[in-house]
Amino acid sequence: MEPRIVIAGISGRMGRLLREEVANAKLPLTGGSSRGGPSLAELAPSADVVIDFTNAGTAASHAATLASAGVAWILGTSGLSAADEAAVRVAAEKIPVVYAPNFAPGVILVLAIAERMAAALPADRYDAEIVEMHHRQKVDAPSGTAVGLGRAVAKGRGVDLAQVMESGRDGHTGPRKPGAIGFAALRGGQVVGEHTLLFAGGDEHIALTHRAFDRRAFAVGAVQAARWVAGRAPGLYDMRDVLGI
Repeated sequence: MEPRIVIAGISGRMGRLLREEVANAKLPLTGGSSRGGPSLAELAPSADVVIDFTNAGTAASHAATLASAGVAWILGTSGLSAADEAAVRVAAEKIPVVYAPNFAPGVILVLAIAERMAAALPADRYDAEIVEMHHRQKVDAPSGTAVGLGRAVAKGRGVDLAQVMESGRDGHTGPRKPGAIGFAALRGGQVVGEHTLLFAGGDEHIALTHRAFDRRAFAVGAVQAARWVAGRAPGLYDMRDVLGI
């Protein structure tokens, strides 16, 4: 039996794309939350999976609501705080959660490659820098995908990203710290999403780039994740689990 889907924020830009892709996948859509409409708590009993690309301010409350209802959760919201992510982990003790910085299949492959490259390119010889650009309306920086790239690099190098992250350099910063992972965020126009991971060595530079031209790629991946997660055991999953890489 196909999972019944509820879309959080169904009237938003991503919500509309998700509704179209749920229909394209021929999955039953039983409702969607929106401002002035039914709440997620009211809709949860009719769902097997909730797809959520709303905003960071809703993450903790949605985590509690869906854990209480026993409904699987596809979470594509970026900009979560440490407390928000802790709430997601608590929810994952009761329900299956697919939480990813990006749901486009190409990005997931880039993350996997980034981890392997970081493991192969020593931090004392190759400086890691991440540059991302998004539309002018984006409210968080660095982007969730950029942070995901940073975490992939940190994992490949066996370090904690929080201990080596350098973001928003300004003024007289002094020389670059050995082993740092740098971030630069650009905003302008209506860029859907561009991310470049650069490994800069003394003798060579290696760049890994992903460009998204349509948000639909995120919606397609999220619907794929919704179909995959239905019936899974509680736990915190990501799109690498969904894609099997």
